[in-house]
Amino acid sequence: MKKNVLLVVNPIAGGLDKADLVATVEQFADQKKVRLVVFETTGSKDCAQISKLYHEHKPERILVAGGDGTIKIVAEAVEHHDVPLGILPAGSANGLSVDLDLPKSLDENLAIAFRDRFMDMDMVCINGKKSLHLSDLGLNAQLVKNYEASDTRGMLGYALQAITTLNEQDPPFHAKIDTDGCIIECEARMIVIANSQKYGTGVTINPNGRMNDGKFEIIILKNTDLITIGKIVAGNMPLDTDDVEIITAEKATINTSVPVHFQIDGEYVGEETNLHIHVLHRQMRVAVP
Repeated sequence: MKKNVLLVVNPIAGGLDKADLVATVEQFADQKKVRLVVFETTGSKDCAQISKLYHEHKPERILVAGGDGTIKIVAEAVEHHDVPLGILPAGSANGLSVDLDLPKSLDENLAIAFRDRFMDMDMVCINGKKSLHLSDLGLNAQLVKNYEASDTRGMLGYALQAITTLNEQDPPFHAKIDTDGCIIECEARMIVIANSQKYGTGVTINPNGRMNDGKFEIIILKNTDLITIGKIVAGNMPLDTDDVEIITAEKATINTSVPVHFQIDGEYVGEETNLHIHVLHRQMRVAVP
């Protein structure tokens, strides 16, 4: 009897048609002699639909073709089941796949997705919502908001909105950060809650981050002038400066003096003044190179 594999596809992720991707996965599944069940997300009750499909077909693994938001939906749908995920990066910015060092080609990612080499990675819970890799308050969240409202997708869209966002960025905000009783107060342009190292653009924001260590980092950027931004974009996170502070924690609260733009894994959430954060250790099993 053939084993089942579930393929979850976000048809609009990355602004590209997924017909060729689905056909390639179907061909690969035939070669592996597994039965492929395909589900396309609609943006309505996807988590419940994926959970239902899991119970119906009991797949040995789930392939996810989309960006970080799609991966997160699948992870939440099967969070109480021990089923590995294979990632086929297909979003505008694929932050998790960049952090996992997944290759660019679909064929290579399919080979990894069907391989039995896994990482049991952490997730971070922020105000009841789950974050796979990077969430933040401030400048980048403002960029994400602008990007979501624009018509241009992909890296060009991010570049255009980065210029707009830098020009119109909000003033610094006051933040009070409590990590296990250690309190820090500061003025910040951006505060990152990081389970991993890199944004989907490849920019390293948290050089020491590990996705399975039971901890997360809070990165405080007190200054976001063009020189600092340039260093970060070039991959040179300026750690030897008073403008950047990194805190490692298992739980934390962040309170801000004014409502501040907030995003989780590349999806704009809204403006927040209070964040309650804790780590979810080894929450998701994912295939790795």
